Amino acid sequence: MEGIEELESRLLLQPWASVCFAESTLLAKAYFGDAGYALLLCDLSHMWYERTDTEIIQQRSKDLNKRLTAHASSFLNHLRSLMCPLLEGQPTSSTSFSCQLSPSALTLHVKSELSGMPFYWDFCCSVAPVEMISRHLVRPLMAMSLALQSQVQELASLLLQKDAEIEDFRESGAALSRERLKTEPFKEESFQQTFEDKTLPQACCLGDGRQFTSSLKQLYMAVTQQQARVACKRHWEGDPESLEHISTQDLPIEPEPEEGKTGTQRTSVHCVQGTLVSSTQAQKAQLPMAKTKRKKAKGLFS
Repeated sequence: MEGIEELESRLLLQPWASVCFAESTLLAKAYFGDAGYALLLCDLSHMWYERTDTEIIQQRSKDLNKRLTAHASSFLNHLRSLMCPLLEGQPTSSTSFSCQLSPSALTLHVKSELSGMPFYWDFCCSVAPVEMISRHLVRPLMAMSLALQSQVQELASLLLQKDAEIEDFRESGAALSRERLKTEPFKEESFQQTFEDKTLPQACCLGDGRQFTSSLKQLYMAVTQQQARVACKRHWEGDPESLEHISTQDLPIEPEPEEGKTGTQRTSVHCVQGTLVSSTQAQKAQLPMAKTKRKKAKGLFS
């Protein structure tokens, strides 16, 4: 049976998704276990939270569905089947959702069918504590911003190296075989200015429901998994005797690549001296630098 701490840790590892209810667009994440569920909803001004166990589920199902009699696990499985498509952006037409929210409470009404009979459910959420907001949004987003900044700096460095390599080819007499492939040397200041003038205003439009793209969801999960591992390590160091009762299965596990996406490289995040860098950077930092043997220009240059 899952305890409260395990339910909370499993919820932390779930990615955020944008969901729409009439005129309201919310960020949502949920975890459905064997003995309860946890749900988080956020409109970027407030966050609401609900955690239930089998006793609450059994009682609420009696109040809302007097003609349905089933074990709490059956209702949990059905709620999971209703919420997962919604969080994946593919809600079913046979299920309707409506939302009533206020700064102090949020109720998500669900209407569907179960075994050919009407099924109703209310997710009754209260205001989430500040610590939960920090744990699920603030700290992961700060870590993500540091990781992305480190990635941008590495890419800028690679572009400058490529420009130096191309210039060396040109000075050696090489020329482009196709003029349309010619590019201007990378200037970091100009790039940053263009980013602030054009890209940044579009990225700041938070009302369009695109806060978390698929790549950002992967990065969010990588960050929260790393933070969970650090928290587990600190807990073990503070209580050495607990190591005897903990196996590697208790550590958060990174999700397996989806079918058809095996070629996509997943990057985990490591913390080095307070700055987050990608695993590829960490590997590069451990390898000695070697001089590159110059090769004869091929491909773009004749």
